[in-house]
Amino acid sequence: MSEYVESGKAMFTKVTTQYHREMIASLAREIWTEHYIPIIGKEQVEYMLDRFQSEEALAEQIKAGSSYFIIKEDDQPIGYMGIQFKDDELFLSKLYVKSVKRGRGFGKKAIHYCENIAKEKGLTKIVLTVNKNNLSSIKVYEAVGFKNLGSIIQEIGGGFIMDDYKMGKIL
Repeated sequence: MSEYVESGKAMFTKVTTQYHREMIASLAREIWTEHYIPIIGKEQVEYMLDRFQSEEALAEQIKAGSSYFIIKEDDQPIGYMGIQFKDDELFLSKLYVKSVKRGRGFGKKAIHYCENIAKEKGLTKIVLTVNKNNLSSIKVYEAVGFKNLGSIIQEIGGGFIMDDYKMGKIL
Protein backbone atom coordinates (compact mmCIF):
# COMPACT_ATOMS: atom_id res chain seq x y z
CA MET A 1 0.00 0.00 0.00
CA SER A 2 1.22 3.47 -0.79
CA GLU A 3 2.11 5.90 1.96
CA TYR A 4 -0.97 8.09 1.48
CA VAL A 5 -4.29 6.57 0.54
CA GLU A 6 -7.64 8.33 0.67
CA SER A 7 -10.84 6.53 1.55
CA GLY A 8 -13.80 8.88 1.57
CA LYS A 9 -12.94 11.64 4.02
CA ALA A 10 -10.31 9.49 5.74
CA MET A 11 -6.69 9.38 4.69
CA PHE A 12 -4.30 6.65 5.84
CA THR A 13 -0.60 7.44 6.18
CA LYS A 14 1.73 4.48 6.59
CA VAL A 15 4.09 5.01 9.53
CA THR A 16 7.64 5.21 8.20
CA THR A 17 9.45 7.78 10.37
CA GLN A 18 10.22 8.58 14.00
CA TYR A 19 7.94 11.62 13.66
CA HIS A 20 5.05 9.31 12.68
CA ARG A 21 5.78 7.01 15.64
CA GLU A 22 5.85 9.99 18.01
CA MET A 23 2.51 11.15 16.56
CA ILE A 24 0.99 7.73 17.27
CA ALA A 25 2.41 7.68 20.81
CA SER A 26 0.78 11.07 21.41
CA LEU A 27 -2.54 9.93 19.91
CA ALA A 28 -2.39 6.76 22.02
CA ARG A 29 -1.89 8.72 25.23
CA GLU A 30 -4.86 10.99 24.44
CA ILE A 31 -7.23 8.25 23.25
CA TRP A 32 -6.32 5.56 25.77
CA THR A 33 -6.44 7.93 28.76
CA GLU A 34 -9.93 9.09 27.84
CA HIS A 35 -11.34 5.74 26.70
CA TYR A 36 -9.65 3.01 28.73
CA ILE A 37 -9.19 4.39 32.25
CA PRO A 38 -12.92 3.79 32.98
CA ILE A 39 -12.59 0.24 31.57
CA ILE A 40 -9.24 -1.04 32.91
CA GLY A 41 -7.98 1.66 35.29
CA LYS A 42 -5.21 4.26 35.23
CA GLU A 43 -2.38 1.95 36.32
CA GLN A 44 -2.97 -0.58 33.55
CA VAL A 45 -3.42 2.17 30.95
CA GLU A 46 -0.09 3.76 31.94
CA TYR A 47 1.63 0.36 31.88
CA MET A 48 0.24 -0.51 28.45
CA LEU A 49 1.05 2.90 26.96
CA ASP A 50 4.66 2.65 28.15
CA ARG A 51 5.09 -0.99 27.14
CA PHE A 52 3.17 -1.14 23.86
CA GLN A 53 2.51 2.39 22.56
CA SER A 54 5.68 4.39 23.23
CA GLU A 55 7.72 5.55 20.23
CA GLU A 56 10.36 2.95 21.09
CA ALA A 57 7.83 0.12 21.41
CA LEU A 58 6.27 1.08 18.08
CA ALA A 59 9.71 1.08 16.42
CA GLU A 60 10.35 -2.45 17.72
CA GLN A 61 6.93 -3.67 16.57
CA ILE A 62 7.47 -2.24 13.07
CA LYS A 63 10.94 -3.81 12.94
CA ALA A 64 9.32 -7.15 13.84
CA GLY A 65 6.84 -6.88 10.94
CA SER A 66 3.86 -4.86 12.17
CA SER A 67 2.54 -1.99 10.06
CA TYR A 68 0.96 1.15 11.49
CA PHE A 69 -1.19 3.77 9.80
CA ILE A 70 -2.20 7.24 10.97
CA ILE A 71 -5.83 8.01 10.25
CA LYS A 72 -6.29 11.61 9.12
CA GLU A 73 -9.18 13.89 8.26
CA ASP A 74 -8.35 17.12 6.41
CA ASP A 75 -4.66 16.29 7.00
CA GLN A 76 -5.20 16.26 10.80
CA PRO A 77 -4.40 13.06 12.75
CA ILE A 78 -7.57 11.67 14.33
CA GLY A 79 -6.55 8.07 15.08
CA TYR A 80 -4.37 5.14 14.15
CA MET A 81 -4.34 1.43 13.47
CA GLY A 82 -1.81 -1.37 13.54
CA ILE A 83 -1.82 -4.64 11.62
CA GLN A 84 0.17 -7.86 11.44
CA PHE A 85 0.09 -10.74 8.99
CA LYS A 86 -0.31 -14.20 10.54
CA ASP A 87 -0.70 -17.23 8.26
CA ASP A 88 -3.85 -16.58 6.19
CA GLU A 89 -5.10 -13.81 8.49
CA LEU A 90 -4.66 -10.10 8.93
CA PHE A 91 -4.53 -9.34 12.66
CA LEU A 92 -5.95 -5.89 13.38
CA SER A 93 -3.95 -5.27 16.55
CA LYS A 94 -4.91 -1.62 17.06
CA LEU A 95 -7.73 0.64 15.89
CA TYR A 96 -8.28 3.86 17.80
CA VAL A 97 -10.09 7.07 16.87
CA LYS A 98 -10.29 10.28 18.93
CA SER A 99 -13.55 10.52 20.89
CA VAL A 100 -14.67 13.69 19.06
CA LYS A 101 -14.42 11.82 15.73
CA ARG A 102 -16.16 8.58 16.76
CA GLY A 103 -19.50 7.73 15.22
CA ARG A 104 -18.58 9.38 11.91
CA GLY A 105 -17.54 6.25 10.01
CA PHE A 106 -13.76 6.47 10.43
CA GLY A 107 -13.54 3.08 12.15
CA LYS A 108 -15.57 1.48 9.38
CA LYS A 109 -13.34 3.10 6.75
CA ALA A 110 -10.28 1.78 8.59
CA ILE A 111 -11.71 -1.74 8.62
CA HIS A 112 -12.52 -1.45 4.90
CA TYR A 113 -8.93 -0.32 4.32
CA CYS A 114 -7.71 -3.41 6.21
CA GLU A 115 -9.99 -5.61 4.11
CA ASN A 116 -8.37 -4.21 0.95
CA ILE A 117 -4.88 -4.85 2.32
CA ALA A 118 -5.85 -8.41 3.28
CA LYS A 119 -7.34 -9.10 -0.16
CA GLU A 120 -4.21 -7.73 -1.88
CA LYS A 121 -2.16 -10.18 0.20
CA GLY A 122 -4.51 -13.08 -0.61
CA LEU A 123 -5.65 -13.39 3.01
CA THR A 124 -9.05 -14.83 3.86
CA LYS A 125 -9.79 -13.48 7.33
CA ILE A 126 -9.36 -10.48 9.63
CA VAL A 127 -9.11 -11.12 13.36
CA LEU A 128 -8.81 -8.81 16.35
CA THR A 129 -9.12 -8.77 20.11
CA VAL A 130 -11.30 -6.35 22.03
CA ASN A 131 -11.73 -5.82 25.76
CA LYS A 132 -14.90 -7.55 26.97
CA ASN A 133 -16.12 -4.30 28.56
CA ASN A 134 -15.46 -2.16 25.48
CA LEU A 135 -19.10 -2.44 24.43
CA SER A 136 -19.13 0.45 21.95
CA SER A 137 -16.26 -1.05 19.96
CA ILE A 138 -17.79 -4.53 20.05
CA LYS A 139 -20.99 -3.08 18.54
CA VAL A 140 -19.02 -1.43 15.72
CA TYR A 141 -17.15 -4.65 14.92
CA GLU A 142 -20.38 -6.65 14.89
CA ALA A 143 -22.03 -4.04 12.64
CA VAL A 144 -19.33 -4.55 10.00
CA GLY A 145 -19.52 -8.34 10.06
CA PHE A 146 -17.18 -9.53 12.82
CA LYS A 147 -18.27 -12.53 14.88
CA ASN A 148 -17.27 -13.32 18.47
CA LEU A 149 -14.89 -16.29 18.40
CA GLY A 150 -14.57 -16.67 22.18
CA SER A 151 -12.77 -15.38 25.22
CA ILE A 152 -9.01 -14.81 25.53
CA ILE A 153 -7.21 -13.90 28.74
CA GLN A 154 -3.55 -12.93 28.31
CA GLU A 155 -0.99 -11.97 30.92
CA ILE A 156 0.89 -8.88 29.75
CA GLY A 157 3.31 -8.42 32.64
CA GLY A 158 3.29 -6.00 35.55
CA GLY A 159 0.55 -8.07 37.22
CA PHE A 160 -1.93 -7.11 34.48
CA ILE A 161 -4.07 -9.15 32.12
CA MET A 162 -6.02 -8.45 28.97
CA ASP A 163 -9.52 -9.93 29.28
CA ASP A 164 -10.70 -9.87 25.68
CA TYR A 165 -12.93 -11.39 23.07
CA LYS A 166 -11.36 -12.63 19.87
CA MET A 167 -13.43 -11.54 16.89
CA GLY A 168 -13.10 -12.54 13.25
CA LYS A 169 -14.45 -11.70 9.83
CA ILE A 170 -14.22 -13.97 6.81
CA LEU A 171 -13.45 -12.06 3.61
